[in-house]
Amino acid sequence: MGPRHVNPIYDDESGAVLVEVTIVMTVMLVFILGAVEFLLVFYQWNAAAKATQIGARLAAVSDPVARGLNELANASVSMTVSPGAAMPTFVITCDGSTARCVCSEGRLCPRDLAYNAAAMNTIVFGRTSASCTDATSFYQAGMCDVFPRITPANVVIVYEQTGLGFAGRPGGPAPTITVSLKNLSLPFTFLKGLVGLSQLNIPSLRTSITAEDLSTVAPAF
Repeated sequence: MGPRHVNPIYDDESGAVLVEVTIVMTVMLVFILGAVEFLLVFYQWNAAAKATQIGARLAAVSDPVARGLNELANASVSMTVSPGAAMPTFVITCDGSTARCVCSEGRLCPRDLAYNAAAMNTIVFGRTSASCTDATSFYQAGMCDVFPRITPANVVIVYEQTGLGFAGRPGGPAPTITVSLKNLSLPFTFLKGLVGLSQLNIPSLRTSITAEDLSTVAPAF
């Protein structure tokens, strides 16, 4: 009987396929799960941008967050501006995180700049609603019906006179309204455990639109 030939261990290829599959599958799973999470984050980002559009539209046709803003139709009385004359300039910023409205520039500021929480809630939660995701129609939808993580503290609304409207206008001034979001982040789950990427801060998203009557009811002529 001749001597037995034993293959050295470095020539043993049994199980090589299993090792290769394990490496390839690991890389593929990381890539797929990471891509899925990035797509979910991108979806949320897009939803937040759409929410600002809905918020701007609601702000244009509902009571202003600065209570005295829709009373500026009487500027002809308070500032001796002739009825029909150009509306004086103003820039009013209402910040939901501080619950304050500030008139930052311009020669016309309302006497009453009190923050109207009910008006802000209408923009954020929708008409006749005080919570998210309960809208039964587009008419009732608010910002958080599109992106539930939005709260009044994330919303800033700027009312700026840009040449439209006139003193004595029955519906009040017709400023440009800009709705923007702040302090919103998009959390990661899979990538947080993998590479420590916990969240992505959303840059300031904003939408501008021209106001209409700044009232929830038709103006009285």
